[in-house]
Amino acid sequence: MVKVFSLAIINVTSSGQGVALSSESELGSFSFYQKTSVGEFMAFMSKTVAERTGPGQRQSVQEGNYIAHAYNRGGDEQLVSVMITDADYPVRPAFSLLSKILDEYATAVPTSQYSNPPPFPATKEYLSKYQDPKQADNIMKVQAELDETKIILHKTIESVLERGEKLDNLVDRSNALSAQSKMFYKTAKKQNSCCVIM
Repeated sequence: MVKVFSLAIINVTSSGQGVALSSESELGSFSFYQKTSVGEFMAFMSKTVAERTGPGQRQSVQEGNYIAHAYNRGGDEQLVSVMITDADYPVRPAFSLLSKILDEYATAVPTSQYSNPPPFPATKEYLSKYQDPKQADNIMKVQAELDETKIILHKTIESVLERGEKLDNLVDRSNALSAQSKMFYKTAKKQNSCCVIM
């Protein structure tokens, strides 16, 4: 079964820093001991991808078994929505949701409130609703077909980082990740790399 793990609305400031305005996650498939670390890493990945998604751009960035779908609507407010799913989640409903939630957020919350954003319950509602992409497609069938030619699929998160920038270095330098989350990332990466079969 396909899965949506997190949904976030991020404001990319003029300095290029991403600030989460609204975010929700569904981490029920992880053990109690992993949830905090996984949640921190999902927030970190969402922020990193949002900061590297240009105005008007849609892109999907894969890291391991997860894909971060991101959409930057452009404009003065620099709002970016990011949805992290498993690799089997279909692209069209993901980007339909990202576009819809940004439109609703921009209408409901003025830019003057971005420094202290009010709660936005639609984020949690959409995270739950879009767990089933077939239901999501029925919800979105009124909207025009998404122009998928603008979507850039990157094979790894490394490809959206700046030249010479490494995910390992970003994780080490990040203040957003606890020492436990950094250790979780390194352990998971080490376990995945030891089992490559040629």
